[in-house]
Amino acid sequence: MFFIAHLVLTLLLAVWLGGLTPRNLAVGLVAGYLLLWLVARFQGKQAKYFIKTPLFFSFLAYYAWELLKSNAVILYEILTPGLDMRPGVVGIPIRARTDLEITILANLITMTPGTLSLDISPDRRTLYIHAMYIHDPEALRKDIQDNLERRVLELLA
Repeated sequence: MFFIAHLVLTLLLAVWLGGLTPRNLAVGLVAGYLLLWLVARFQGKQAKYFIKTPLFFSFLAYYAWELLKSNAVILYEILTPGLDMRPGVVGIPIRARTDLEITILANLITMTPGTLSLDISPDRRTLYIHAMYIHDPEALRKDIQDNLERRVLELLA
């Protein structure tokens, strides 16, 4: 319900500000969120929407930064003659259990340049990935578990 109200408020505020420009939509998005948050607070409602929305935008920023970093590493590898690659396959123990959680995690890993999800173990507790740069397999596991997987599970909880 809050999501639909937020979309409607965003569009109404953007049109009221002069049109559906990216700037007006951004202002409408923030203003609509704050307005709904205030109304919910005054009514004494605790909606999960107001917790998940900041988590979602935080995740988008995190993943955009990870994409930028990995693209820069791949670009550097292409432009320089020396090979710093240490490719290999790593098994990562995961806490994700549902099909949705595992699928989203595997797809996000695959969409990041330099990594590719290969398979999930039969007991669905280990995700196997191929990475181009495995200088420390344990650090790679920890990075995926503590950053990407944790954030995905927080969003889907």
